[in-house]
Amino acid sequence: MITNLPPLVVMGVSGCGKSTVGALLGERLGVPFFDGDDFHPAANKAKMASGTPLNDEDRAPWLAEIGAALATPADGEATCIIACSALKRSYRDLLRSFVPDLVFIHLAGEAATISGRISGRAHEYMPSSLLASQLATLEPLGADEAHIPVDILGDPASLVEGIVSGLELRGVELNRV
Repeated sequence: MITNLPPLVVMGVSGCGKSTVGALLGERLGVPFFDGDDFHPAANKAKMASGTPLNDEDRAPWLAEIGAALATPADGEATCIIACSALKRSYRDLLRSFVPDLVFIHLAGEAATISGRISGRAHEYMPSSLLASQLATLEPLGADEAHIPVDILGDPASLVEGIVSGLELRGVELNRV
């Protein structure tokens, strides 16, 4: 049984593996996983599909919805995991306003690695042309922001085990499988 598991956001730019790693982490920890993409309104999806980056005004209602979902997980669960880019400090601050104990799992890697991943996949509305704007927008996490940095090199299962180790170092009591 997991004790004291805080809500988690798997963050990073498009193509870093948020959805894959987040879903595996949810399975591993036995908590629900949600993809932040599912919280975007149709207007945001259409804007991104046209190759236009979202601005802060576009993101604010989306982030508030994610924050609310983190604060009140579905089905009476104690916590959940959500994949969300969370590129700027102000976005992360907004999410923390809903759940102050939020921990960010930051998936990061070289631009060329991420670009290669994006070019090898089809996404409903996120064209590879938006990667540069996401990388330019990404603000490093501060020392005062609870987070676990994860280099995206390696297979998803290994990344998940690294995250589990990081959570244990933070004092979260997990069952090792």
